[in-house]
Amino acid sequence: MNRNSFAKDQQTTRQHEEGFTLEEGFTLIELLIVMSVMLILMTLAVPQMLRLTKQAHENSAIQSVRTIIQAQLTYNSMYPANGFACSVAQLGGDPKSGAPSAQAAQLIPVDLATGNKAGYAFAITNCNKVTVNNQDMITSYEVTAVPNSVGKTGDRGFCSDENNRITFDPAGGTNCTQPIQ
Repeated sequence: MNRNSFAKDQQTTRQHEEGFTLEEGFTLIELLIVMSVMLILMTLAVPQMLRLTKQAHENSAIQSVRTIIQAQLTYNSMYPANGFACSVAQLGGDPKSGAPSAQAAQLIPVDLATGNKAGYAFAITNCNKVTVNNQDMITSYEVTAVPNSVGKTGDRGFCSDENNRITFDPAGGTNCTQPIQ
């Protein structure tokens, strides 16, 4: 046995005789330092994550508005006597419920047809109708997408109409005047 291991064995034996043992592990100070570092990292990461989440919701809203616009064009060609749909529900519908109809055209996903998706509320408003051969025909509309909670689920509101141009409202409402870049 070498000298260092003999001294270590004697120290361990003495500790057992005196009623305490030397345990290995982290001290309270080390744990507090690690927790402090983790808290600092979280305070830097959480706001960035929230910003990215809002940006993802806004991108999803823009894509959903595009989906509704495309569905409106398809609806108009499928049901020319009706013109355009005047509600998001008319563009939706469950494929399991039967064949598509003017009231449930099955042109958009079911989650979008509910009017809420990814922190945004979608609606088709400002429908103008004319009566042709005793049937109402929608000739114009406006698609709106507003955040469910401005500042949390999104910052901007989005709009489009039968001209397929998407604009936004920086205040999160439906006063859309600025074009999407």
